[in-house]
Amino acid sequence: MSPENPHLRFLLFLAVAAVAGGGAAAGTTLTASLSGDQIKIRWTGLPAPDGLDYVGIYSPPSSRDRDFLGYLFLNGSASWRSGSGELSLPRLPTLRAPYQFRLFRWPANEYSYHHVDHDQNPLPHGKHRVAVSADVSVGDPARPEQVHLAFADGIDEMRVMFLCGDRGKRVVRYGLQKEDEKEWKEVDTDVSTYEQKHMCDWPANSSVAWRDPGFVFDGLMKGLEPGRKYFYKVGSDTGGWSEIYSFISRDSEASETNAFLFGDMGTYVPYNTYIRTQDESLSTVKWILRDIEALGDKPAFISHIGDISYARGYSWVWDHFFSQIEPIAASTPYHVCIGNHEYDWPSQPWKPWWATYGKDGGGECGIPYSVKFRMPGNSILPTGNGGPDTRNLYYSFDSGVVHFVYMSTETNFVQGSDQYNFLKADLEKVNRSRTPFVVFQGHRPMYTSSDETRDAALKQQMLQNLEPLLVTYKVTLALWGHVHRYERFCPMKNFQCVNTSSSFQYSGAPVHLVIGMGGQDWQPIWQPRPDHPDVPIFPQPERSMYRGGEFGYTRLVATREKLTLTYVGNHDGQVHDMVEIFSGLVSSNSSVAVAVHDTKLGTEVSTVRKISPLYLEIGGSVLFALLLGFSFGFLIRRKKEAAQWTPVKNEES
Repeated sequence: MSPENPHLRFLLFLAVAAVAGGGAAAGTTLTASLSGDQIKIRWTGLPAPDGLDYVGIYSPPSSRDRDFLGYLFLNGSASWRSGSGELSLPRLPTLRAPYQFRLFRWPANEYSYHHVDHDQNPLPHGKHRVAVSADVSVGDPARPEQVHLAFADGIDEMRVMFLCGDRGKRVVRYGLQKEDEKEWKEVDTDVSTYEQKHMCDWPANSSVAWRDPGFVFDGLMKGLEPGRKYFYKVGSDTGGWSEIYSFISRDSEASETNAFLFGDMGTYVPYNTYIRTQDESLSTVKWILRDIEALGDKPAFISHIGDISYARGYSWVWDHFFSQIEPIAASTPYHVCIGNHEYDWPSQPWKPWWATYGKDGGGECGIPYSVKFRMPGNSILPTGNGGPDTRNLYYSFDSGVVHFVYMSTETNFVQGSDQYNFLKADLEKVNRSRTPFVVFQGHRPMYTSSDETRDAALKQQMLQNLEPLLVTYKVTLALWGHVHRYERFCPMKNFQCVNTSSSFQYSGAPVHLVIGMGGQDWQPIWQPRPDHPDVPIFPQPERSMYRGGEFGYTRLVATREKLTLTYVGNHDGQVHDMVEIFSGLVSSNSSVAVAVHDTKLGTEVSTVRKISPLYLEIGGSVLFALLLGFSFGFLIRRKKEAAQWTPVKNEES
């Protein structure tokens, strides 16, 4: 047949149009399969491969080509230039539907900056589909997943929440003996969800970002014996059960408190997507898991003070987040407070003229955060759009010898507000004989030396309305996130230090720390010098005792006598900074009251001892021996510390 035949030309045109319009190219194959904990993606027969060719990731399989979850460039495979190759992904979260993978061409002349991701990189446009894989199921949607614990209002209670693909009946079973499930107790669960129409803005309410969120189950384990190790599982006989997890119950008489605290951690997502995700969050979880395992059967909890997943409206990022934290959150209570990236949207109910609340929440208006977590207390605000109420705003609890308070910097906190009244009443009634230390937490910082000028007016309102409470009621530590760095200030009020040591007895004002270094990597630089604004030298004010750009978390250990907070870096899992605060109290088996003051890390400890006149003569006769023993022990300790402690310089990155 002659190539000039008009029928042949028409058939060739249809074939080319089919490929360009999304049909599969003849000879090109794409397969995907789950192999252990990895998804293997393979392709063959791709003609004239190009560096912009990519595989799009979809769920559910009915998604339009432009509504991808993410993508991987084929050039991530060593053999991509041959037209064949292989890519792998870790097992992805179950999104209540199978995954599908699609291979696309992306011609260089269609590389456009009109459709960009969070970092202003061009996004694929979902055109020129070449091949499609079969559907890949990564798990049974009916089985429980994303398991996480939290303290409840009762000291003998523990809350567990988890996710399933349907709202059928699920229960929680728990007991003290792992092998004797017949003796375990069983409790029912409440179930809740939310819908696309409840999202208040773009992108959360768009087809690009919305996915079925599943159903959240909430069970309350009651009647727990204090300080005991319990085993539990969640699910049902028909839908399937989770694995068996364990936790240590709360003990109101515990003489020690352990906690891991940070802000702004975010989520690792193993593919390119619309928003920046946080690779460092994996290291934060890894090192905290190490520390939890080292505690053995000591109780502890985790505190994540705002900017939780950084989903920003892309709903499946929440699934990645909860899958990521499950190794620590299924065994250790995971507590949160709300941040701007969970809540803020232009028409939120409270938006004073001086606030900078914008679109940081990605249109979620706090709803996923409020449904997926449930903290103690009952702080609730209506969203104003018919969706589930916003909750988990402000609350408190005792853990061992420390009273912990959480606030919301995103909702009304000024004098006369419900939140202010709660905070004042809560701090007034702290029992210092039982909890000599108080730790106050919120998202946006009251103090920071970072160049966050847009929050200046809000910080002024916090200083005016909240700082008097912190000083009056003798708060020990004030912890903040939002700034993605670590910074420790002196104990201070109204920008004035009352002490500049790193080891001291409580001196009348809280130590402020910014601990937003959990994983998010974007951050404005430190404040520049006023006389040289273009020179990258950022002075550290005298009130700032230590600051660094290292990702990580803080670790709190407290007894009745002393609270110690250490800053652990992710690159080595070692301590980079430390502050210790003495309560002035003594343990029940001590006959001598010790006050420690003006002591810096690695320097000699100064003590003041109160000795009864009745024993003055005895005390005088043994004083020399005590001092000799103390000096000898100190020299040994200094030698040991010299071998273990490497000072870390201030990191001005």
